[in-house]
Amino acid sequence: MWGTLAGKVALITGASSGIGAAAARVFTREGAAVVLASRRERELSDLVDELTGKGFEAAYAVTDVTRPADVDRAVSTAVQNFGRLDVAFNNAGLGAEQSPMHLMDDTVFDAIVDVNLRGVWNCTRREIAQMLSGGGGAIVNTSSVGGLVATPVAAPYVISKHAVVGLTRAAAAEYAAHGIRVNAIAPGTTRSEMIEAWFALRPGIEDLLHAATPQGRTAEPEEIAEAAAWLLSDRASFVTGVTLPVDGGYTLV
Repeated sequence: MWGTLAGKVALITGASSGIGAAAARVFTREGAAVVLASRRERELSDLVDELTGKGFEAAYAVTDVTRPADVDRAVSTAVQNFGRLDVAFNNAGLGAEQSPMHLMDDTVFDAIVDVNLRGVWNCTRREIAQMLSGGGGAIVNTSSVGGLVATPVAAPYVISKHAVVGLTRAAAAEYAAHGIRVNAIAPGTTRSEMIEAWFALRPGIEDLLHAATPQGRTAEPEEIAEAAAWLLSDRASFVTGVTLPVDGGYTLV
């Protein structure tokens, strides 16, 4: 099969819905065999059935990215099913809790940072270890426009997503000489279960976000997945350590 990811084995976290599920469809269409990881087994199983029913190669591993043993199992699933791990999309994350910093419970900070930062840390380290044994690879981490600019009443989310940018740069600098590229994407407002629930709780917020976005709309998950696919592909072979905004121009203004 021809495609930007032809012949590659990819691990995708946060794969049961939204950007992660879109990535599973985009990556397989582009020729990759995929291992899908998230905490929701039913959704993973259904998506694997969908993909394999179309003739694509796919497997899943139920994974909580905050648990190193779970991440080890996800990486092992790629090796056991497809012989290696070439690329990884670390996309699992939690959304912003809307509250002023001085009123926010510490448990909210802990939960968001645990998934959005420690989860990416857990995944990146273990993926790199496997890629070193395989001669190289590529990783894309999901940050956010909240990792490039600050927004009010979402401090733990903003902190965690800024930290993903730093983690990405550190890993890129450390492993470039070993043939491993590490980049990040910074999505803007993207249609997903989480965003739809937020829109329902905050009537009018979607219109406000559209007004702040030069393209004037919400992204579809596939649009974000396409950017990740390019960064993971050999077409981006001289790109490492960057955080690519995929935001309809939001960070321009």
